[in-house]
Amino acid sequence: MAFFKKKKTEENTDEFHKEYGMISNCRFVLGKIAKYRKSLIFYLIAAAVAGALLSYAWSIIGKLVIDMIQKQSEGGNIRSLVWLTLGTTFAELLLMWLNTISNMKLGVGFTYVRLMIIKERIAKSLSMNYEILEDPDMLDRLQKAKRATGGDYHGVQGLMQYISLSLTQIVSIITAVTIMVTFNPLVIVVVAVLGFIQFQFFEYIRKKDKAEMWDAMAPHWRKLEYMERVTTDFSFAKDIRLFGMKDFLSKKQKEVYDTELAHWIKSRQYWIYNSFFAHGISLVRQLIITGWLICEAVYGGLPISNFVLYMASANTFSGAINGILTNLSGLRERSAQTDDYRSFMDIPTYEKKGIPVPRSEDGYSFTFENVSFRYRGQEQYALKNVDITVKAGEKLAVVGLNGAGKSTFIKLMLRLYDVTEGRILMNGTDIREFDREDYYNLFAPAFQDVMVFAFPMAENVSMKAPGDTDKTGAEKNLRDAGLGEKLDSLDKGVDTELLKVLYDDGVDLSGGEKQKLALARALYKNAPVIVLDEPTAALDALAEFRLYQSFDSLIGNSTAVYISHRLSSTRFCDRVAMFKAGEMTETGTHEELMALDGAYAEMFRVQAQYYVEDKDIFDVPEEMEMEVTPDAG
Repeated sequence: MAFFKKKKTEENTDEFHKEYGMISNCRFVLGKIAKYRKSLIFYLIAAAVAGALLSYAWSIIGKLVIDMIQKQSEGGNIRSLVWLTLGTTFAELLLMWLNTISNMKLGVGFTYVRLMIIKERIAKSLSMNYEILEDPDMLDRLQKAKRATGGDYHGVQGLMQYISLSLTQIVSIITAVTIMVTFNPLVIVVVAVLGFIQFQFFEYIRKKDKAEMWDAMAPHWRKLEYMERVTTDFSFAKDIRLFGMKDFLSKKQKEVYDTELAHWIKSRQYWIYNSFFAHGISLVRQLIITGWLICEAVYGGLPISNFVLYMASANTFSGAINGILTNLSGLRERSAQTDDYRSFMDIPTYEKKGIPVPRSEDGYSFTFENVSFRYRGQEQYALKNVDITVKAGEKLAVVGLNGAGKSTFIKLMLRLYDVTEGRILMNGTDIREFDREDYYNLFAPAFQDVMVFAFPMAENVSMKAPGDTDKTGAEKNLRDAGLGEKLDSLDKGVDTELLKVLYDDGVDLSGGEKQKLALARALYKNAPVIVLDEPTAALDALAEFRLYQSFDSLIGNSTAVYISHRLSSTRFCDRVAMFKAGEMTETGTHEELMALDGAYAEMFRVQAQYYVEDKDIFDVPEEMEMEVTPDAG
């Protein structure tokens, strides 16, 4: 649990957040460009040179034309002026074509690189340990990383766009400096001083905006994403209508939007202040340069052609300085967002490569030694002092009321979480020693919350790519799990697309059908250990028992753990473990626990009324039948 500790300072900073710096982040995105689309480097340079020269073309042309006109007035050939006009027109068209093509290539290329960066982010989140990714602080970090890769004009792609703009402005400034130095080098010093003042104010605004907008809004964006999912996901539609939740949800969503709007208003106010200040500096800079040129023309004998060149260049120079500072503002803002992405990607998972899981012909046993577990941020233990051994080939029923700790028990056994205290041994070795992915391969799970993917039914069973899916085997497993009639009703059989997300003719499954699909997945994986965490909760008690009984015969000698708050599985399991308030209170066979007449026996008697109609299956005692039959109607 030490992974989750955050350093507490007066600013309550996140120890996993790093500020890499603008230059480092620029190198980072340029590295991604070089990795995924090298040709963009050429187009970056071409766009910068062509864009900068276009901004100065008419300044230079104006000077040349005035010089030629003056020469013509002194007597000369107009042919040179015609050739100048044609040549400059051709050059202008060439620069325009190069600039347009380059920017088109950059726009498409930047989007492609961003999509590849998103792919890296997804791969990172998919590879992170379940326990780490479930942490609320980690979800906030992931949300920031998603925001940093979620659009064309902010985050990593925004940084690419601003790098391109800044390169153009840098070439423009270099050109301007080259021209203005021939006039008076002091002009450059004045511009640099004013630019520094403007930059300092911008830095102040940027830091305020990041602290009060991007950092403060991360938890809120998670809420916003949830509310948008609830109000647009079809799976919530029945409850919303039948419980009349429309007005309630609308009000809730408006509150979330109002919070976001308030932060955006404050953010925009900061940048309005920055804009006013920048325009003021720009006006001062323009007045100084223009006044200087007028004095030189009136009192210093500055030629008209040079005055035109310097005046136009000064305007372009002033615009370039404004542009580079504005771009710098955008660069720093997008760089800060890129920090969020890189910080998430650089978070260590503290997962070392473990030892391979040894293959055992005799199966696998699991021993819980004084195991306790507490969820992060909770003072109360979800499990406390659990000692039990699940023998190889054993069928164990884990029962108890909701909240008793059953699912936590299985999450620890699957190593979705690591124990807080004690240890779990697999064939005598602490499971934390094993390579996690190799360890996962031991288990074929079926959970209560069945996730159906927008894939064909066969791939939903195999959980593999089409080329790696055995369709015949998937169909057999679906029929064994009780979905034979459903398959026969579908024209495409196991090739039927599920959900209507990607295909309009996709099929939605009922709750019970989804749970049978989960059982088919467990059968298909054919792992040595089967784990069923209340996967049949959508079925009635008798249907659940019959399905469990059929499933048990299919898995043969595999080790199996059946978790339920109902007792359908206990009669054919070798042993029962009863959980209550996070502790294992009773363990033994069904008969032993009934003879003990404790919490398990009481729970069985309460539930027995649902099984009376098939007393031969459940072997209900005659006195129990008499006791519960009137209540059963």
